[in-house]
Amino acid sequence: MSITATRKQELIRDYATKEGDTGSPEVQVAILSERIKNLTDHLGTHSKDFHSRRGLLVMVGQRRSLLDYLKRKDAKRYEALIERLGLRR
Repeated sequence: MSITATRKQELIRDYATKEGDTGSPEVQVAILSERIKNLTDHLGTHSKDFHSRRGLLVMVGQRRSLLDYLKRKDAKRYEALIERLGLRR
């Protein structure tokens, strides 16, 4: 369900705004999106796993908050990020 360390490093490298960047909203949203995708696949086969479902909803809310923050601060970066991740909205 969780992402591997190598996959996380790839996401950080792909979405970092500068060298050594791990905390920018882009990186955080990319990592959360990957975890959400993996957990969604898990819940497709384990439909009664309500504890993981709650974790999924928490992650979706956290991603939404980060995206709202990014939209307030820099709309161009927000648009580029949702286009790149393929998110609706």
